[in-house]
Amino acid sequence: MSSAWLLTVSDGAADDAAARTVARVLAAEGIPVASRQVVEEVESAIEPALRGALEAGGLIVVLAQPGGSAGELVPRLVARLTGARLVLNERRLTLLEAAFAQRGQAMPRRLDRLALLPKGAELLPSAPDGWDGWSLARKSGSLVVLPLGSPHLEVLLGNFLKPLASPSADGVVVQRVLLTTGLGPAEAEERLGSWLGKDGEVSVSCVSVEGDVHVRLIARGSTRALAEAALGSVEGEVRAALGLDCYGQDDEDLEAVVGRLLRARGLTVSVAESCTGGLVGHRLTNIAGSSAWVERGVIVYSNRAKEQMLGVPEALLRAHGAVSAPVAEAMVTGICRISGSPCGLAVTGIAGPDGGTAEKPVGTVYIACAAPEGVEVKRHRFAGGRIAIKWQSSQAALDMLRRRLLG
Repeated sequence: MSSAWLLTVSDGAADDAAARTVARVLAAEGIPVASRQVVEEVESAIEPALRGALEAGGLIVVLAQPGGSAGELVPRLVARLTGARLVLNERRLTLLEAAFAQRGQAMPRRLDRLALLPKGAELLPSAPDGWDGWSLARKSGSLVVLPLGSPHLEVLLGNFLKPLASPSADGVVVQRVLLTTGLGPAEAEERLGSWLGKDGEVSVSCVSVEGDVHVRLIARGSTRALAEAALGSVEGEVRAALGLDCYGQDDEDLEAVVGRLLRARGLTVSVAESCTGGLVGHRLTNIAGSSAWVERGVIVYSNRAKEQMLGVPEALLRAHGAVSAPVAEAMVTGICRISGSPCGLAVTGIAGPDGGTAEKPVGTVYIACAAPEGVEVKRHRFAGGRIAIKWQSSQAALDMLRRRLLG
């Protein structure tokens, strides 16, 4: 299979995490991704995107909700564009009825239409949660529709996409993405200058993502073993150049890395958040098993909340302002004292678009990190809108704890 086209049917502003997972699995199997699109769940948006992919040929992966309007639109549009007739897929109908039966309900007859698929379509082996996908073979390639939102997406990928992977005329492609934070694009390029833009078996490039830098390594070889050997020879040197700024690879989350470090040291963390409004705690508790190392978190948006919930002295707030190093330190000291956690994070800042001053412009954020070795406070100046500043603040806070835990 020479290349793949990925189409996500969802809110156009949605995070395309599922497509990133598909792209990573395909790259690992030697299938490069030519295009990734997110389109609204309406016929006028889906049809032209799907037509373009079908005309290009190769492997087409559509990620869409299996029910609702997308569950009807995608099969109907595929049938129209490929000239296939929509027919009732008895097996899919049985699966739909069984899903309702498990909930003690009878399936509404109007949902029969969700079992209509283009003639020749085949259901993929179901994932453990029962969510299924379907595929349609074509002369110019294959089309596969996968259920958006399934927690077992990689199982479904293994059931269909991996068997398609075979060395092309250009050989096998293997990809690795090294994730960094706290490292600017210019500094990253300076460290990696001896690899960037150079010809060879392994290409290295830097991509800016939400204020961070991702370093992509793509290796090629006539066989997988040769491509992986080429990747390994360069990856170790690139990791060494990135040093502690590299926190993980591929789809690894920074919060998961922090969780592993806390668990390994037998520590817990508590958080006190102002401008991030609970985002740090949200990210930490998104990780399964986080109850073992997350103790508690509070949102202390007002000065009164900082005083009442964390014991931040009123005099300190008057003298330095809520957005200051002394207040951030008092916040993290307070949350650790109240919770008994040896580790703590506190964030206070100006996310904008209003509230900035000449001394403390929008994007000014103070982060305090407590660890068994002591408390550290840092001032940051983040760029972008309110959401971007909140995200970068949470990333910097988690990274600060990661570095402290690594010593």
